[in-house]
Amino acid sequence: MAQFDPRRQPRRFSPQLLTLTAAVGVALVAGRFYEPVHATEVPPLTAAETAALEAQAFATAGAPAGLAQPEAIPVQVRSGETFEEAIQRAGVGEAEARAVARTLSNAFDVSSVRAGLKFETAVARPRTGRGDARLIGLTVRTSPVSQLTVSRSFDGALRLRSLEEKVTRETHVFAGPINGSLAASAQRLGATSRLTSQATRLFAHKIDFTRDLKAGDRMIFVADRAVTESGRTIETGDLLYAEIKGHVFYRFQPAGAREAQYFDAEGKNIRSGLMRSPVDGARRSSNYGMRRHPISGYRKMHQGIDFAASSGTPVYAASDGVVIEARRWGGYGNWVRVRHSNGLETGYAHLSRFARGLRAGQRVEQGQVIAYVGSTGASTGPHLHYEIWKNGQRINPAGVKITSGVELTGADLTAFKAEKARIDAMVARQQTVAEPTRTAAVGGLRTGRV
Repeated sequence: MAQFDPRRQPRRFSPQLLTLTAAVGVALVAGRFYEPVHATEVPPLTAAETAALEAQAFATAGAPAGLAQPEAIPVQVRSGETFEEAIQRAGVGEAEARAVARTLSNAFDVSSVRAGLKFETAVARPRTGRGDARLIGLTVRTSPVSQLTVSRSFDGALRLRSLEEKVTRETHVFAGPINGSLAASAQRLGATSRLTSQATRLFAHKIDFTRDLKAGDRMIFVADRAVTESGRTIETGDLLYAEIKGHVFYRFQPAGAREAQYFDAEGKNIRSGLMRSPVDGARRSSNYGMRRHPISGYRKMHQGIDFAASSGTPVYAASDGVVIEARRWGGYGNWVRVRHSNGLETGYAHLSRFARGLRAGQRVEQGQVIAYVGSTGASTGPHLHYEIWKNGQRINPAGVKITSGVELTGADLTAFKAEKARIDAMVARQQTVAEPTRTAAVGGLRTGRV
């Protein structure tokens, strides 16, 4: 037993030292069984993935007690209507609409919205059918590539978020069957109305759109475009290539030419021929020849072709030429006459109005808008009366031979063939390789319309 020495100071251990010693011991023991968790960096979502999650959130958002499943309702602002009033038409109460508009006004001027603005809402209606609906979310597009979303969080607060998509520029092949009109079919493929209008004028030499096209006929357009991440085409350039029923046209600009032109597969310019129809998609309602006049009731020679079309439909110059008449002419009403090469002239009657600035002596190009369909003069309804004159005599437009244009040669032909090969390769790839599609499921959303 150790002897007690009164001269030696006793040893003391502070409580803090004991606590520290215990903590170190526990840490050493735990370290044998614990390994730190390393967080994995999650890649950012694309705009399309974010939009899909947003739609799913709207669909699965828990509606407050007494409210039904959220419903998707598109709304369009009417003339003289405020943004708040437009929101209320989705079934949302005045106070709710005011709160949503106030939230959106932090990033968007809701006081200056114009009639025609469209936006999407998701609302939950009372199960009893009485009372105001509760807004779950609202999305409004503020530009072709950006949109604002107001959504309701779990605690009931309104949250504002901005989404801007990236834009990619590319050369794209729009290909698919024709079902219905050419315009509707092209729109389903993502082609713009500008491309469809260009194609209509190109094929007017070769195709009667009301008679020659059949369901299932294939169309192919190639054009430069600007496309968003979600696949929306927001801008397109000129047609680089177009094909319908075996007829093909390539865009090419010869050396020294002021503008690009369209050529067939052999390098022949198409602009020298007459268009078969000077009106887009119009139905031929009366042919050249003897008929019973719809007004007088007598049999009389009909010296042209009538195309039924709604008033205001653009009328195009059938070929390059010079306007020699743009005036009122008896039963023909508003009348335009254009002189072309080879002794040919074309006439357009019953017009509602002339193109801005059109006058006698003015040069026009094939496909240029020169007037608009109407029902002036001796007419029973809106249509275009179209005539062709040969050396001063009216002839049957259906019997006019469509001539080919100038053919490329030398260096121009070589350059054209290179461009043709590039386009042909793109079209071939599109036909053999299916492009991947991205779809976003919107489960649980019913649709309505306001």
